[in-house]
Amino acid sequence: MYLGTEDIVLTGRSMDWHSEIGTNIWVFPRGTDRTGKVGPASKEWTAEYGSVIASAYDIATTDGMNEAGLAANVLWLTESDYPEWDGDTPGLSISVWAQYVLDNFATVAEAVENHRKEEFVVVSDEIPDEGRFATLHLSMSDATGDSAILEYIDGELVIHHDREYQVMTNSPPFDQQLALDKYWSEIGGTVMLPGTNRPADRFARASFYVDAIPQTQNRRTATASVFGVIRNVSVPYGISTPDEPHISSTRWRTVADHRDRRYYFESAFSPNVFWLDLDEIDFAADAGVRSLPLGENQANAFAGDAATELVETEPFEFLGVPASLN
Repeated sequence: MYLGTEDIVLTGRSMDWHSEIGTNIWVFPRGTDRTGKVGPASKEWTAEYGSVIASAYDIATTDGMNEAGLAANVLWLTESDYPEWDGDTPGLSISVWAQYVLDNFATVAEAVENHRKEEFVVVSDEIPDEGRFATLHLSMSDATGDSAILEYIDGELVIHHDREYQVMTNSPPFDQQLALDKYWSEIGGTVMLPGTNRPADRFARASFYVDAIPQTQNRRTATASVFGVIRNVSVPYGISTPDEPHISSTRWRTVADHRDRRYYFESAFSPNVFWLDLDEIDFAADAGVRSLPLGENQANAFAGDAATELVETEPFEFLGVPASLN
């Protein structure tokens, strides 16, 4: 997360996975009725804000920004341990966790306050055809420069909320990442930085570079700088670590411009960056759902403003929890 001058706030993110993740870009309007997808006890709501999101397998929202400038990102955290669900407390499938945030809140503070009430339980399950339990944590950032990281550790929700938290990666849990970052900050990034593709090493590099790039009020310069940082901590295509899906090739990258509400996307399989200007998108309830099909490995080529390429599409179904787990 980059905090520039003149209220420029940008959040860059990379998606690393061991195989094709089936990502497409979707535009969801406000006024959409949703459920938590866990059966009769599902949490229910109506979207107050429209959003632009990047899906995973077209069964989950993994990244995105809403029309208020709030961004949400889910990343893999092996150490995640969700609370046992009694089947009666309102439940929320992990596939819709990020979308719940984008639908309902304009700021990080609002979302954090809602989660602190613990009026619902996040329920996870195995990823289809993977035989792997989905263990994710959630980061949020907004146009004010506020930031938060939410993790479930030992069955308890842990919230790290502070605008100073500008970097999140995978394992270990965030409190341990902060301790490692303190160690590397004392060495100094101009002397030495860890260079492997391990999450902790990438955390240290991103922390150094996000503070080292120039503070500017020029959107073009700031965006280029943030893309430079997120590319620096990306993993070259073709590299993966067995049994650790998060230590794998970078599939795609995004940058969310919170102030000017522009959502950028870059695929590892395409040399072009494209974007959507949220101020130019109709998010009215009757505008319908639209998508930008990215193709296998997100290799369909788009460049510049891609709003005219959006097509009306039936919304995908968020992955629910099987009835046997209700």
